[in-house]
Parts: sequence; structure tokens; C-alpha cells
Amino acid sequence: MERNEIFQKVQEVLVDALAVDEDEVTPEASLTGDLGAESIDFLDIVFKLEQAFGFKIEQGELFPDNVTQNPEYVQGGRVTETGMAELKRRLPHGDFSRLESDPQVTRVGEIFTVDALVNFCETKLQRAA
Repeated sequence: MERNEIFQKVQEVLVDALAVDEDEVTPEASLTGDLGAESIDFLDIVFKLEQAFGFKIEQGELFPDNVTQNPEYVQGGRVTETGMAELKRRLPHGDFSRLESDPQVTRVGEIFTVDALVNFCETKLQRAA
């Protein structure tokens, strides 16, 4: 499956799951900041991605659990260097450009861009092939 096809499927999933317009779902759009996703929406997104692509997403594989609650990873409302390294290890598909420039814990959600989901799905499909 080509990257453009993967993007189109991800776009369809997000339009359905988040009730946004197709033109809002651009590669650089953040799920939380730009598309208004909330924590409950992430479960729906995972389910819909599994259905659209025919693969299983393990808990914490796409959206890691409890990283921001770990005092080793977050101190004073900011992601520590250790936390940044752990997030990058767990989320190799993520876009860290916004968080690296301002590591406020409230910005962690900005890692999850549409392009990050496309990267994730592309990797999963390559592994399955």
C-alpha cells in the first residue's frame, strides 16, 4: 500500500472518529490541538485504524500509557531529557518538533499528528508484509 493510500485511510478514520472536515486532516495537523481529539477519542481511533488496516494495535503501542505521570519523565510541568528519550523510544512514529522547542507536558499531545499516524500505519503494514 502506498503512503498516499495510507494517508487517505487515516484521513477517513479521523473524519469519522473526530467529526472534522476532510480538509482539516492535513499531515501536520495535531490530533489534540488542531483536530480537537480527547482521550476517549484515542480508543475510537485505535479501533477504527485496526478495522481500516486489518492489524491489531496493542495497548500503549500507538499512544503510550502513563509516561506523563512518571516523575522521572516530567518535572515542574516540563518533560525531562529522560522523558523525551522515553517518548521517542516508545513513539518512533511521533513528531517531536513542537515538543522539543517547548517541552511543556501540556504539549505532549502535539506529538500525535496525522503524519505520525500515517508513519505508524506504514510501519505496521511493512512489518506484516
